[in-house]
Amino acid sequence: MEKIEKQPTFMDGVRACVPTIFGYLGIGFAMGVVGKGIGLSVWQIFLMSLIVYAGSAQFIICGMLAIQAPFSSIVATVFFVNLRHLLMSLSVSPYFQKYSLLGNIGVGTLLTDESYGVLTTYLRQNRPISLAWMNGLNLLAYLVWIVATVLGGVFGRFVTNPETFGLDFALVAMFLGLFLFQAEVEMKRQTKKTLLVLTTVLVSVYLLTWWTTPEVAVIGATLLGSIVGGLSNV
Repeated sequence: MEKIEKQPTFMDGVRACVPTIFGYLGIGFAMGVVGKGIGLSVWQIFLMSLIVYAGSAQFIICGMLAIQAPFSSIVATVFFVNLRHLLMSLSVSPYFQKYSLLGNIGVGTLLTDESYGVLTTYLRQNRPISLAWMNGLNLLAYLVWIVATVLGGVFGRFVTNPETFGLDFALVAMFLGLFLFQAEVEMKRQTKKTLLVLTTVLVSVYLLTWWTTPEVAVIGATLLGSIVGGLSNV
């Protein structure tokens, strides 16, 4: 009799999210402090986290609000910065095709760099996933991010200069940590391919920044790296 593999539950997804919670707390708190520093209220910080829910985008919004950038510029910049989520969603969508449209919308809406990293790690290790598991992973991260940013906003009035504590570098540090973790895993599995993709991305970013904006350069380099990685599997 064939053994039926047990599907991971919502609580399994919650447990899978626990290692990323500390990162969310730190980055979210920093985001709240920065938001408070430019004059946002705690309520506005809460709404931004609830609706936008994107660490990099929220830091960018705060920076552009601080220099009184036009609303259209803020929207366009955030759109291009978050365009990478389209690529992430496309790469994992085949694993959720058997679920409902509403379920897939929920996964795509709350998918972040961190939850995507956890998900792809599970997939590479051939560990089972399910919609309930993904919802547990995404929802805990979402709630923790909102709480962390609100706490940062509440206590932000006591931090008059966030740069003194390096809070403006918090998001960069988080992405570096995610990158090093992912690179270490891939280097052990496919050293030559990983080096090829990393080289492509680095060279592309350097060259594209000479002709376009940093945001477009990052997106272009990501696409080129993905193409090179995909072609190397052919």
